[in-house]
Amino acid sequence: MQRYAEVRQATECLAAPLTPEDQMLQSMEDASPARWHRAHTTWFFETFILKPNDPAYAPIDPAYDYLFNSYYQAVGPQYPRPNRGLVSRPTVEEVGVYRRHVDMALAAFADRADDGQWQAIAPLIELGLHHEQQHQELLVTDLKHALSFNPMWPAIYPVPDQSHPSDPSDQAPGWVEFPGGITLCGHSGDLEQDGFAYDCEGPRHQVLLRDYALATRPVTNREYLAFIEDGGYTDPRWWHAEGWDRVQADQWQAPLYWMADETGGWTSYTLHGRVPVEPDDPVCHISFFEAAAFAAWQSEQGEDVRLPTEFELEHAAAGLPVIGHFAGDRPGTRALHPRNAKGKGGLQQVFGDVWEWTQSPYTSYPGFKPAAGAIGEYNGKFMANQMVLRGGSVATPEGHMRATYRNFFPAHARWQFSGLRLAKDLT
Repeated sequence: MQRYAEVRQATECLAAPLTPEDQMLQSMEDASPARWHRAHTTWFFETFILKPNDPAYAPIDPAYDYLFNSYYQAVGPQYPRPNRGLVSRPTVEEVGVYRRHVDMALAAFADRADDGQWQAIAPLIELGLHHEQQHQELLVTDLKHALSFNPMWPAIYPVPDQSHPSDPSDQAPGWVEFPGGITLCGHSGDLEQDGFAYDCEGPRHQVLLRDYALATRPVTNREYLAFIEDGGYTDPRWWHAEGWDRVQADQWQAPLYWMADETGGWTSYTLHGRVPVEPDDPVCHISFFEAAAFAAWQSEQGEDVRLPTEFELEHAAAGLPVIGHFAGDRPGTRALHPRNAKGKGGLQQVFGDVWEWTQSPYTSYPGFKPAAGAIGEYNGKFMANQMVLRGGSVATPEGHMRATYRNFFPAHARWQFSGLRLAKDLT
């Protein structure tokens, strides 16, 4: 319950600098207003814990069941996702009341729950907290997408420090080699020993890896800019067919949020305002199609490289400390923009800068079975037409990253803090 209070407060810290107008914005079908994220995460605790288990619980408004259900068909109908930004009531203030109402009710129920009740609700509370952390990241990325349409380039969060300026003396990445063979991937299922995991992270199973190497750091803006300047967005040779169709239809010319300035340089919109593109920061806000195209182009420059598989990244990350640049910072005060790597040797920036696209489709592991009931809809129903990303980003909450974590998005998605790390075969 202490953890419950911390996670719930972290959401409010992220929302604190936002005006009611900010919290109403919805810029595309894939995104949701900040107000909705705050309400939906509250609906989760109300729907899956309080209503089924606490006879004394009194809902504020039965209409919330419909308004704030995301995709749980077993629970009931949902308000259409593309129209969430059109619902101005309940207000932002009333959503705050709703959050406090559920928090108080859950705390009171936890205090009086007997051992049997606690055994039933504790795993659901933990799942709900990780679910809320997912929505904290979505709140940030959805907000950034919405505010990027504002020509005032609003700075919502404090400007980050400049302790990581570009370092042109250390531009070329190194390689870390890993022996192949049969290895175990996926979460062990032992929550006591290895901590929380979503169902899609297991079962643990055998994977055959070839000898491979990973770049010591993600691809940088400097390296990606060379792809742009060499006509990367105008040459269909590098692209998947669907990716090339998307380039032409949406007129992609650079990563999302990049803008050419009057001097011919590049700037980018961030939640700290519009800033120059730092050459040695990790490139981010690119799709799987762009990541794969860059890898194909890079292979023609001399070294045969590719995107890694999700199992290569998991194998390499196993045992590494799960610490990003901004671990320990209070939500809403950290720099929500990746910074360049510092230090030499070994894998760098595995966690906490950019999500790294892999060449692996999001499918089930051998032996996977979704949980019974509505909770089983959490991950399994999305195992089609998605690609896996690994690691974590600057917007991923502390405590929400691990080597087995499987993030997933459609191949065209760009509004997440997504980048890439190159891999190569050792033959």
